[in-house]
Amino acid sequence: MQSGPQNLSPAEAARRLGVTVKALRVYEEKGLVSPVRTEAGWRTYGAGELSRAREIVALRSLGLSLRQIADVFRGDFACLGRLLEAHQAKLKRDLETLGEQARKVDELRARLARGQVPDLAELAGLAAQPDEPAITLDLPWPWGGETFELPALGPLTFLTGPLGSGKTRLAQCLASARPGGVFLGLERSGETRDAAHAVRAAGALDWLEGEGATISDPLRPLASAFTDDVPSLTVIDLVEHGLDEETQAAVISYLCHNLAAKHPLILMTRSTVILDLESLGPGDCIIYCPANHSPPMLVAPYPGSPGYEAVATCLAPPAVRARTEGVVVMRPPLAEQR
Repeated sequence: MQSGPQNLSPAEAARRLGVTVKALRVYEEKGLVSPVRTEAGWRTYGAGELSRAREIVALRSLGLSLRQIADVFRGDFACLGRLLEAHQAKLKRDLETLGEQARKVDELRARLARGQVPDLAELAGLAAQPDEPAITLDLPWPWGGETFELPALGPLTFLTGPLGSGKTRLAQCLASARPGGVFLGLERSGETRDAAHAVRAAGALDWLEGEGATISDPLRPLASAFTDDVPSLTVIDLVEHGLDEETQAAVISYLCHNLAAKHPLILMTRSTVILDLESLGPGDCIIYCPANHSPPMLVAPYPGSPGYEAVATCLAPPAVRARTEGVVVMRPPLAEQR
């Protein structure tokens, strides 16, 4: 169907807004936006509908669920106070960090203007990593006890590798290496610990549904884990397990928008939707387990870096991953190998 410049099809509108067609359909089902129907019954989005949809997308980028957005559109702004308070706290933390860095740069420039060349260690310190690694462990079998170090833990770390590479065993070790760390396996439970946690998990599910996710038994435990207040670390085995492509896209969108100030997550994955190499930035971390049981390595998220191509070959679109759902590598006993 050909659409005029001010009357876009759902696919064209979704592309302009940076969301999925299913997300637009959910916005409509929730009564947040009403596309115009053509005489043939096709949905179209004019200037007014696009403007309302942009407002929805903008509010969701700040962390509001569709239920909260509906409240705002009805004139109930109670949720905005908490939202703005949290956003302001994050901005203050960012400003304090930037202010401290700017102060150090000012000092170095002033000394340089007086003819005092800064020490190279001071220059390196402007972007220095923590002195102590976030995680240090001795690798178990199938490795040979080598030491593995994860220098820092950001909000999101990805773990991948081919079948039989030992990545599940590494994931379990990473969780146990941090006091209070949690490993969430494939047999996951969506239980919530208390009423406050249940409210947070319900809000996450509402947010995910608004992004086009299909609410299902495999998704509920993830929402519970994402909103838990574990202070240390949560490691999730194959996060895409049981999720369709649009739900996987909603999950990674939720994590990117809502995890900045929460406890760190390590996601084990082999899905190109969960780990989209083209969307990663310099601060993102990938742990790769080689097929030959060499020690796991950290891979920088840009083409040409050591291990980047190997990581790319481990990942596949959801349709391909679905064909190998549940496949595991079985090794015969040593006696049978002789």
